[in-house]
Parts: sequence; structure tokens; C-alpha cells
Amino acid sequence: MLQEMWEITGEYVVIKALENGVTIIGLTRGRDTKFHHSEKLDKGEIMIAQFTEHTSAIKIRGRVELLTKHGSLKTDD
Repeated sequence: MLQEMWEITGEYVVIKALENGVTIIGLTRGRDTKFHHSEKLDKGEIMIAQFTEHTSAIKIRGRVELLTKHGSLKTDD
């Protein structure tokens, strides 16, 4: 039960695009890491992403502000 709850309420990150054309790619969990989802954001758009039983990593290309429970950061210019 506790494991199922974690999978549903895994850690979230907030990604705010600081420029047009930001790419966000979800990477799978398991023996082989693969791309499983991608999104494009334009300046000012926000995406809320969650780490789940399927998503173990998120790759971001472009200038963004990233908010997590550990703090916030911005990519370099």
C-alpha cells in the first residue's frame, strides 16, 4: 500500500520556460534507459512533471527555471 502511494504521489518538479522551444524529455526507469515522452514549451509556459514508477529522469534543453522541494535553479545563458 505504501509503495503504491509513493508511485502515485512521487516527487514533482515545476519547469518554467524562459525562452521559446524548450524541450523536456522523460526517461524511463529500468535496465535500459529510454526516452518515453517529450514536450516543447514556449516562453512563459509552465509544466509540472512527476517522477513515477516509469519516469526516473527528466532531461531539459533550453533556458528554464526549475522549482523542486530542494530549491530552485535557472539554467545558464
